[in-house]
Amino acid sequence: MSTDTPTATFDTLDDLPADQRVLVRLDLNSPIEDGAPQDNRRFERHAETVRELAEAGHRVALLAHQGRPGRDDFVSLAGHAEILAEHVGRDVDFVADTYGKKAIDAIEALDAGEILLLENTRMCDDELPEEDPETKAETEFVQALAPHFDAYVDDAYSAAHRSHASIVGFPLVLPAYAGRVMQTEYEANTAIAGKEFDGRVTMVVGGTKATDVIDVMNNLGTKVDDFLLGGIAGELFLRAAGAPVGFDLDPEADLYDSQWEANHAVVEEMLDERGEQITLATDLAYEDDGGERAETDVDAIEEKDVSFLDVGTDTAEGYADVVRDSEAVFVKGALGVFEDERFSVGTVTVLEAIAETDCFSVVGGGDTSRAIGMYGMDEADFDHVSIAGGAYIRALTGQPLAGVEALKRE
Repeated sequence: MSTDTPTATFDTLDDLPADQRVLVRLDLNSPIEDGAPQDNRRFERHAETVRELAEAGHRVALLAHQGRPGRDDFVSLAGHAEILAEHVGRDVDFVADTYGKKAIDAIEALDAGEILLLENTRMCDDELPEEDPETKAETEFVQALAPHFDAYVDDAYSAAHRSHASIVGFPLVLPAYAGRVMQTEYEANTAIAGKEFDGRVTMVVGGTKATDVIDVMNNLGTKVDDFLLGGIAGELFLRAAGAPVGFDLDPEADLYDSQWEANHAVVEEMLDERGEQITLATDLAYEDDGGERAETDVDAIEEKDVSFLDVGTDTAEGYADVVRDSEAVFVKGALGVFEDERFSVGTVTVLEAIAETDCFSVVGGGDTSRAIGMYGMDEADFDHVSIAGGAYIRALTGQPLAGVEALKRE
């Protein structure tokens, strides 16, 4: 059994007074196809906060971002309003302005229970530069909007590692509260540091950003009993252990060699000092000449001449056995290219074992959580499925999140 996570030191929607005009920061950043946003888990999650506020009779104005200037996904939020409305079950009006006259007029016209989405925050010059909260609070963006609201609600946990105006500026000039996504993500993602577990604590580590997960492993070394490795990080650790893998076959790809150069010293040190905590793949999967999944034992590899796209079946089943014997399991990154069904075995086998086991579980890290829906699993079988990427990493590595720290201010 575990002790409860210490409660956060910020106010939540439970503390919000009645009849407020509320400015709410969401993270609706989405894949863009042919100029249109694609529905995803973020809309569904944030709809809970928006619906709760509207049903309570608050007048709700929403801020969100999409993409970055100069990129193809830097578009208006008009399409986001339509998708969000479907999830909320109420109309979500949109105004193509963030803090100018059109926006202010629309905000002032809000009636109880009405919802308005303002234009992409990153279309404002004040939004993006990473600056301290005091500087952001003095920007025209914040100073123009704040007087028209009674309260600020931050629900954008996945953007909480950014010191942007809409994240850290408003909490300095308005009473600030955490939305439901912010609240649940914070509690779940800090649980590995905030809870004490009597039984085995396991972390499944994979994905393509080896530097990130190596930092996580270093930070959590005293909190985790078993690290189960796959993905690029797994190959780099195998390389450090003497296996002829973890190299780039195509120098143009640069997935392994630059990350090896940056991290090999710490990887070798971790294997030397904490090797008993680290479990590496014993077999790996690749695509054979016929386009089928094939597997090989790591000990049988003499030279890397194929790209390894998943851990092997024996490894996956061994990892699943560890999961079933764990009291808590945290997932950061996929064990293989799960988007291709042929190479989903590692990721899916472990996730299914977590779902079937009565353990405390948090799944996060980029797109890994998508595998749950793709392969017919139920999110309800996991304690928390994170929609955060960078913020999830920072929470696991013990770094403060600017958005969370802003909410904690007196």
